[in-house]
Amino acid sequence: MKAPTPRLEVAGIDSLILRLFEQIDEDNMPWMLAASLRLKEVFCTALIDLVPSYTTLLLHYDLTLLDAQQVRALVAQAFEGLQPAVTGSGREHCLPTWYDRSVGPELALLAERTGLSETEVITRHSDHTYQVFALGFAPGFAFMGLVEELLATPRLSTPRKRIAPGSVGIAERQTAAYPVTSPGGWNLLGRTPVKLFGDDIEGYSLLQPGDRVRFVPVERAEFIRLGGDDSPLETLQ
Repeated sequence: MKAPTPRLEVAGIDSLILRLFEQIDEDNMPWMLAASLRLKEVFCTALIDLVPSYTTLLLHYDLTLLDAQQVRALVAQAFEGLQPAVTGSGREHCLPTWYDRSVGPELALLAERTGLSETEVITRHSDHTYQVFALGFAPGFAFMGLVEELLATPRLSTPRKRIAPGSVGIAERQTAAYPVTSPGGWNLLGRTPVKLFGDDIEGYSLLQPGDRVRFVPVERAEFIRLGGDDSPLETLQ
């Protein structure tokens, strides 16, 4: 695959959006990682932040060190001769997950919508290795994909006011585990006991763009043994 040519869009007085792709695809990530690394190298101390997403990179630079022309020249330099990052350069995570209606109330809904049994829904969701595309929405919230089309389900029309940390859900062809207590409108299938965000984790977030994640089904007893909270969702509202 040919290296992407970024389309530059002004996001602010000191920020650019680098649009590398038009469609979400797991094959984008090696290029996104390679581009991130090269941009960090060429911008060096003039780089304030670099935020990857599904198809774009948000570049925030120090305008006291660079003008707009210099920024565009450095971006061109970063993409010259760019090669994709080696597949598998991110970390791999296995998240034990207790799939159950009490903590995943949309499990039954997905079974009904797809014509599958709840066991089949669990199997299909947990059989795939998901790519972490981006962090956002809440601290440590990792957007992952792509969920197979059969399981793709729209967000809830009315978001819940409070979702427990570790709750695993689906929205369209994305999946995620809520890292902290927060509102949310994703379709919940279960819960993981793994701590996903905290000041005792390097980089604060366990999951980072480029990482790969598997959800591993476990029984309630194992979930609790690993430190999981099995409080039913309705008691948390």
